Amino acid sequence: MPETSSIHFYLNWTKERIDEMDATLASLEAKASELQAESKVKADQLVAELKKRRDEFQANARTQAQAGEAALQSAKAVLESQWKGFEAQVKTYFETAGKQVVQQQATFREVAAAQTKAWREAADKLHAEAAKFAAAKRVDVDAAVNQMKAGAVEAEARLQKLKQAGSESWSVLSSALAESRKSFDLASQKAWDAFKRAAAPPSA
Repeated sequence: MPETSSIHFYLNWTKERIDEMDATLASLEAKASELQAESKVKADQLVAELKKRRDEFQANARTQAQAGEAALQSAKAVLESQWKGFEAQVKTYFETAGKQVVQQQATFREVAAAQTKAWREAADKLHAEAAKFAAAKRVDVDAAVNQMKAGAVEAEARLQKLKQAGSESWSVLSSALAESRKSFDLASQKAWDAFKRAAAPPSA
């Protein structure tokens, strides 16, 4: 189970980021079709580059998920670098493409929805796994699952507030997404650590 715990955390981490990449791409592609010729060429080029980055990230994530716990830490560092490259390219686009508030808000809404969905799916998966433990071992696990669910509700409320505000810059919006993502990672890690402790054989 300890190795399984690390793999579960890794899978949650990679899935959440792939979901965000997909949401970003879907939003940018939808808007690209509405742009004038010159802008459309740039937007299409950006989408193609971002798809390539997403595909590389996804391929690396799949390969490393099979490599075992020891390889996961170094793999995560490589993937984190790829993720930051994806984010930086999106940020550059929004900063150089002028004040596209409508596009920024649309992308933020899509990515926030992907994050919220990832939180819920991870909490549901943890809840299902928790049911496999005997009642005596479930106290910590249930607490971690409940904490993750509460974190999801809190993150969703914060992101919802920003969605309604409607006029923040991309740096403000992406900062809120980064904060939510960090909370998700921490809650996920805590939950899987609780599973690891619950699954450990009793010490003599």
